[in-house]
Amino acid sequence: MPSIRPMLVRASLSLGLALAVCSADLQARQSASHAAASPQKLSLRSSAAIIQDQETGEVLYGKNANTVTPIASITKLMTAMVVLDAAPDLNEIITISSEDMDSLRGTHSRLKPGASLTRDELLRVALMASENRAAAALGRTYPGGFDAFLGAMNHKAQMLGMNDSRFGDATGLSSANVSSAEDLTKLVRAAHQYELIRSYTTLTGHEVHVAGRPLAYRNTNRLVSNESWNIGLSKTGFTNDAGRCLVLQAKLAERKVIIVLLDSWGKLSRIGDANRIRAWLEAGAKPQGGGLQKSVQKKGRKPAPA
Repeated sequence: MPSIRPMLVRASLSLGLALAVCSADLQARQSASHAAASPQKLSLRSSAAIIQDQETGEVLYGKNANTVTPIASITKLMTAMVVLDAAPDLNEIITISSEDMDSLRGTHSRLKPGASLTRDELLRVALMASENRAAAALGRTYPGGFDAFLGAMNHKAQMLGMNDSRFGDATGLSSANVSSAEDLTKLVRAAHQYELIRSYTTLTGHEVHVAGRPLAYRNTNRLVSNESWNIGLSKTGFTNDAGRCLVLQAKLAERKVIIVLLDSWGKLSRIGDANRIRAWLEAGAKPQGGGLQKSVQKKGRKPAPA
């Protein structure tokens, strides 16, 4: 009859090995989970970024958040707020003029001088598709003219506590339009209070008719059409000076957050950063401690069309 002792020894060794493997696997998963939730492990390609809890104002992550830099078409959120604050007739017909053409960077537009749209349609395509001539026309037709419009933009920035921000035009094509990631959380928070801005910045597409011809526009942020994202406000921006920029309000991991990504070089980097942030938050990210160093960014890049 075989001895029971060797069998018991083998069984004990097998059980011990199985427990060791399970323990190692558990430790590996815990380590991976901790790494995913660690602010130090969130690596973003954007030069400046901030993630803020919208309801509490708590900064969950910051990277060069006080760096002052051009903001390109993120400007159009301020343009929209100032226009709406003036309570104009949104059904008024506005005709694009040569004054609305881009003399700084020579950017293209399908809205030719002589094209007529309602103020509401101009607002819609300026916010959703970042149509520059639409934004320029909104500033030009502001009550009191462009100078009054520009004054209203900078005054509103001061009222919102955006102390590092300055505005020089309605489109963002001018590099005089500067801000910081921290300031832009205030801009997004304020813009999110406007129903039309929430609606127009999250449309996936819209068609307008100019001289009897349809013009189809698409949202410049592909994430708004992604059903796995719950976005309440969105705006992209790009010039060669500003890099690729993205701001948005979204609900991620049952938390409403404001995300600002600035100076992201690489066509898909800002979208990649947004997805990295989403994964980081869903992994149970903890707020980043410590202060955010303030600096001023000066760039020597040559301008390119927005």
